[in-house]
Amino acid sequence: QVQLVESGGGSVQAGGSLRPSCTASGRSFSTYAIGWFRQAPGKEREFVATSPWFGGTEFYADAVKGRFTISRDHARDTVYLQMTNLKPEDTGVYYCAATQRVGTPAKLHEYDYWGQGTQVTVSS
Repeated sequence: QVQLVESGGGSVQAGGSLRPSCTASGRSFSTYAIGWFRQAPGKEREFVATSPWFGGTEFYADAVKGRFTISRDHARDTVYLQMTNLKPEDTGVYYCAATQRVGTPAKLHEYDYWGQGTQVTVSS
């Protein structure tokens, strides 16, 4: 089993940047796809980006494509979500999740382990 801990959220103005991170403990990330999801107040949790471990490539939701980048630091068992040109609609709690599914998992039910979330607030 893998435990996930997010950090690096915060509050920024529109146009700013943040880089939340997701660190694993218990098991190595090397055989897990890691995804980022977010949930705005009153809305359902939605997919943001995924970093596959086998048989796929990085994949992004249309709303963040070109602004967000997901990356891995294998030595630290950490996955980052570099967020640039942030918009107020990016506000929400950001969660990372892990699954051993191959390919490019992008749906909530495809993930087995979840972190506790980190708050991102973008003001206009």
